Amino acid sequence: MKKVAVILSGCGVFDGAEIHESVLTLLALDRAGAQAVCAAPNIPQYHVVNHLTRQPVANETRNVLVESARIARGNIVALDQLKPRDVDAVILPGGFGAAKNLCTFALAGENFEVHPQVAGFLKEAHQLGKPIGLVCIAPAIAAKLFGDEKVEFTIGNDTGTAQALSKHGATHVNCTVYNAVVDRRHKIVTTPAYMLAGRITEAEAGINKLVNAVLEMA
Repeated sequence: MKKVAVILSGCGVFDGAEIHESVLTLLALDRAGAQAVCAAPNIPQYHVVNHLTRQPVANETRNVLVESARIARGNIVALDQLKPRDVDAVILPGGFGAAKNLCTFALAGENFEVHPQVAGFLKEAHQLGKPIGLVCIAPAIAAKLFGDEKVEFTIGNDTGTAQALSKHGATHVNCTVYNAVVDRRHKIVTTPAYMLAGRITEAEAGINKLVNAVLEMA
């Protein structure tokens, strides 16, 4: 059974991992007979957002690992306790947590940085030849880390976002919500999901293709 690290970034689209994308990823992995190993960095969230009002909450702090454990039903490990050599592949669901907690793209734009724990894990996995799947806005991380290798990626068809990320050397490929961009040379797979999806079934279509492509290369 193939083991796939699923790196979460909290719980909730506006300040953590996108819940639909996370669950659809876990479901697709299970359907394919793979074992998901959920992980998240044990760090504070950038901020907390009230998902009813969509406004930041003052004077409240949450932990990325603790919040991610909600999605994983408690079956989760701290990212710094997981070794890339112990899994066959890696997938990162999207949500603003990917762009606020795992990296700073939502805050700093093209001059963003990837959290050292996340960067270290993904770089090592890449060097070991492990395929990496990134959903929604999470492909920003691949563009930053592997742009000098001219990796191909997608965030859908948002020109401004694509141009900002392409400045790191990566090549953006426009993609519909129903598909995934598979860079076989670098073993990087990306799909737009809720960058474009208007319905959960639309997000599911691309995520299923991403998961299948990742497992095929694992």
